[in-house]
This record gives sequence, structure tokens and C-alpha cells, in this order.
Amino acid sequence: MAFLGIERSLAGRAWIGPDVATERAAEALAQFTQLPRPVCQILARMGVPPNAAETYLSPTLRDLMPDPRSLRDMETAATRILDAVRKRQNITIFADYDVDGGSSAALLITWLRAMDTSATLYVPDRIDEGYGPNDEAMARLAASHDLIICVDCGTLSHGPIAAAKGADVIVLDHHLGAETLPDAYAVVNPNRQDEDGALAHLCAAAVVFLALVEAGRQLREAGTNGPDLMAMLDLVGLATVADVAPLVGVNRAFVRQGLKVMARRDRVGLVALADIAGLDTAPTPYHLGYLLGPRINAGGRIGQADLGARLLATTDPHEAAALAERLNTLNAERREIEAHVRAEAIAQCETHGTDGALAWAAGPGWHPGVVGIVASRVKEATNRPSIVIGVEDGIGKGSGRSVTGIDLGAPIQRLAAEGLLIKGGGHKMAAGLTVEADKIEPAMERLSELLAKQGADALGPADLRLDGVLMPGAATVELLNQIDAAGPFGAGASAPRYVFTGMRILQARRVGEAHLKLTFGEPGGPRLDAIAFGAFDSPLGQALVDHGGAPFHLAGRIEINSFRGRQSVQLRLEDAARA
Repeated sequence: MAFLGIERSLAGRAWIGPDVATERAAEALAQFTQLPRPVCQILARMGVPPNAAETYLSPTLRDLMPDPRSLRDMETAATRILDAVRKRQNITIFADYDVDGGSSAALLITWLRAMDTSATLYVPDRIDEGYGPNDEAMARLAASHDLIICVDCGTLSHGPIAAAKGADVIVLDHHLGAETLPDAYAVVNPNRQDEDGALAHLCAAAVVFLALVEAGRQLREAGTNGPDLMAMLDLVGLATVADVAPLVGVNRAFVRQGLKVMARRDRVGLVALADIAGLDTAPTPYHLGYLLGPRINAGGRIGQADLGARLLATTDPHEAAALAERLNTLNAERREIEAHVRAEAIAQCETHGTDGALAWAAGPGWHPGVVGIVASRVKEATNRPSIVIGVEDGIGKGSGRSVTGIDLGAPIQRLAAEGLLIKGGGHKMAAGLTVEADKIEPAMERLSELLAKQGADALGPADLRLDGVLMPGAATVELLNQIDAAGPFGAGASAPRYVFTGMRILQARRVGEAHLKLTFGEPGGPRLDAIAFGAFDSPLGQALVDHGGAPFHLAGRIEINSFRGRQSVQLRLEDAARA
């Protein structure tokens, strides 16, 4: 049954509230913990029992840290890295070009620097070399290095790793593995097929961190201390959020502690980037995902692939400022390119139809650096797994994004095994592929069949899931601080959404081209400000401007608004319905 009876809101969505079992669990939590009801509703949704609430609200690495040796090859990998350090061997780090790859590389570079060891950084060019190791680069690196460490890539790179003759190769990755592993010295990956999946939610930077924890343990057993790993958690937290890893288990502690480290402003690269992005408050997961992450990614998308990793690893403030400036410029260029491709892709998806199991589009000259972002936008618009492919010289390079509950990575791998793709891989929520232009349509038809077997064709419009009802007088800064303790929020642990029922619109005005600012409240009672981004891209914005004094149910997330040193609560309005 629709929450508050709203089956179709002003944005065209059904509202779904907590089920009976969740409401009962929230009531039990409230009685046991004496916490505010909104906090208990979040804990109940996340399945936290009353006797675990206190621990959940204060996640620590001490309580949640897994044993690194629970991952296959971990002890072997750490021993080999330490051996290379002791013998002063030549080490190179082969990293993916996104935030997770850059953070993973910077983690290793920072740790090795503290061990008085340098390493070569190699990040493949997205257009010329594509994702992951390639034969030519690996052979060339092996000729001048003793150890190659592949981070955020390598699990499927059988040929390139075989080409690295004369060097040992270690893979520290998290992408879905195939039935066979490459002939590497060690492959550490929680998504190997022979792993139990208990740590499948880790991003690559978290896997690298665990490898360094294991190295630290081996150093202590040998009677010495390694570098301060806690000071490096800013990189792990950044990568976890930017790679949309589920914020469950140890990932919560990684992000919570990483934000604290980042707030100290010790890493000059992140300080320079935060300053140029206008971040003037303590960082939050939102800032990592939407302000810092896209800028770090910009180098790999449309510029020089190693810019992000170099920024995160540098200790020179002047170099950091120059790199941050360059990435900021590239990010602005990326947005322009993305807007053009997005418009064409969404139009094409509508032509194909968006009521099947897959939304897809392919176009000549679409920049391969933005197809992943556009796939995300298509997924959001259609609530379907989405693939966007740019075609150049008869070859299509594409990226895909999935929706909750639908595994995209495994079907992509199956298509590659069936010969419909040149190559493909990824994980449940995101994947990449390379395909011959004349095979795009049959490949997408086959992918749609595989996704339909998972129920992707039965998905309706994206419902708005709500945690409960809140009144303006209860939405205080103190409550929001208590709600934040149940975070961090993100993938796998969505931020809570509340409905303010029967509200009167006191002020409403358009801001910019498509945004809406308004003030609402109860007659004669407390009032709240709200901001609705993109409100005029749907009927939502105009309906609230033309409210005519009618009452509305207003739904969204509450957040802190800081202005001239004063903090207040505002609603990030996402939807509304007539009361």
C-alpha cells in the first residue's frame, strides 16, 4: 500500500513507507535505546537489533576490521612487497584511471615513501589503451622493474600478466573474477570466485589498505614498526564513496574515520582540490562523491590519465595547486561533453523503448570518458540497467550501470565468453565493455535477455522510499546530528527521507534555470526552508510555485545549512504531493 496513499506524486512516483515489521522493530529500538524515533527508523531499516545499536552508531576499525589473511594470497602478496622494499628492487604500480585506482596507487606510493622506497606510477590512457593492463605496457614495465603491483585492475588480465616476463606481478583488485585466474605471483580480490563473498563490498583501495595492514603485522613480527596507516584512511574513505561501494560493515568505519582524517587537511593534494572546489566546511560523503570525486576522475576521463593519482600522492603544495587547477578545468570541460552525449543518449533510449530489461544507446564519436556518467544518468531516468557506448573506427567502448538487485557484471562477462563482446567485466553495479560495432545490437539484445531473467523487465518507475513522517518543529540541528551518527549514508545505506505532511507553502521562487527555493510550515507554527534541485525539469516546480494556498506533503532529506557561521536545518526536497 502506498505511503499516505500517494500512488503518483507530482514527480510521477509512488511513495513507499516502512513495512509493518520495520515499524515494529523501530518501536522496539525506541523503547530499548531511548533514541529519537527518526534515528530508530533508520536503524530498523538497516536491520540493527536493539542490543547492537550503540555499537552501530559508533563504528570503529577495532570492532569491524577483518583479518587481512582471510583473503586468499594476502600473506603472500604482503611478504613479496616487503621483500622488494628490503632488497631495494624496482617497483611499479599499474593503476586504473578512476578515483579508486588513483587512491589505491596513492596509498601504496605514500606507504612506500614512508619506507624510504620509491615506485613508478603507470596509469593507462583510457582511449589508447583502455581499461586494465595490456600486453605492450606490461612487457615494457617488466623489462625495467622487478615487481609490478596492479591496483583496481588485473583480475581478468591473463595475457598481459603473462607478457610481464621477468617481473613478479601482484594483483590487488575487487572486480569480478573469472573461473580461472591469471598466472600472477598473487591475486588478492574479495570477488575471486573461490572467495566466500564476506568482503565483496570492499573497493580496491580497501583491499590495498588490508594488504598494508598485513605488511605492518609482518613488520611487527620482525621487530619493527611500519608507517602510520590510520593517517591514510582519507584515501580509503574517498575511494569507498566515489566507487559507490556499499556503506556496510567495515566500509562504514573506513568512511567515518577517513572523513576525520580528511578534516585535518594533512594531504596537500586533497586540500588544494577542496579549496578550488569551494569546499569550506568539514567534508561529508556528499562532498567526496559529488565535489572531489568527479574532479579526480576528470583526468582519466578526458585528460591525462595519471593526474588524479599524482594529485593524491604528492607532498608538494605547488604541484598540488597546479594539478588541482588542471583537474578543475578538465572537469568543467567534461560536464560540457557529458551534457551533449546525455541528450543524444536519452533520446535514443526513448526510441529503443525503456520498458524492457535494459536501456541502451550507442553513438559515433561519443567520448569514452563520459559514457559511464551518462549511463548513470540514463539509469536514473529509466530505473533500468543502462549501457552507453561510444563508437570509433568500428569499435564500441561502453560502460554500464545497474540498479539495486540486478547484477550487471556477471552477464557482461557471459557475453564476452559467448563472443559477442571483445572483452567485458566489472561488478554487480557497474561494468565496462568493448564490442565490434556490427555486434552492438545483438549483444544488447542478448544482455537484455539475461537481465530479464533477473527481473529487470518487471521494474516500474523508481519509487520514493520514505522512513516516516516529521514535523518542522522536530527537525532540529540536534536531531540531525543524531541521525548523522547512523551514517555515513550512501550506496547500500541510503540517507533517510521524511515526509512533512499537510504543509503550507509560505514562499516559493525559482532559482537559476531549474531549481526551486521555498519556505513551508504549519499555520502559525514552525517553518523550514527547502531547496529542490532540478524541480522545473518535472511538474514539481511549477505546481509548488502555483500552490494557491493549498496544502502539500513534502518529501526529501533534511540537512544542515551553514550560512555566516549559523547552522539551520533545511529540506532537500525531492518530491511532493497534494495533501
